[in-house]
Amino acid sequence: MTDTSVTKVSSTVSPKGQMGQKYLASGKALSMRLWEDEQPDEPKPSAQRDYETVGYVIKGRAELHIEGQMVLLETGDSWTVPKGSSHTYKILESFTAVEATSPPAEVHARDES
Repeated sequence: MTDTSVTKVSSTVSPKGQMGQKYLASGKALSMRLWEDEQPDEPKPSAQRDYETVGYVIKGRAELHIEGQMVLLETGDSWTVPKGSSHTYKILESFTAVEATSPPAEVHARDES
């Protein structure tokens, strides 16, 4: 019997979220999204999300401000934001990163501010 649940997603046609993220592959318990060429600006609004996030910096630099700490994210770095943690990002130079969220961020309006 052949497994037909495997899907391929091209980022060129992926849906975009309100914050500029591209939603890539998504399963029942996990999803992946891409932040592509985010430009330096004011810090993002502080948020507490109903999902856990892990990320990897493809290029650029940003500050992750989380629960009173500041973590500098640079090319090749990974990070984790636990579910419910108060956090914000400040992009320092053109920033591209991929994140996985569990449960999927785009389901049940979890990504809405």
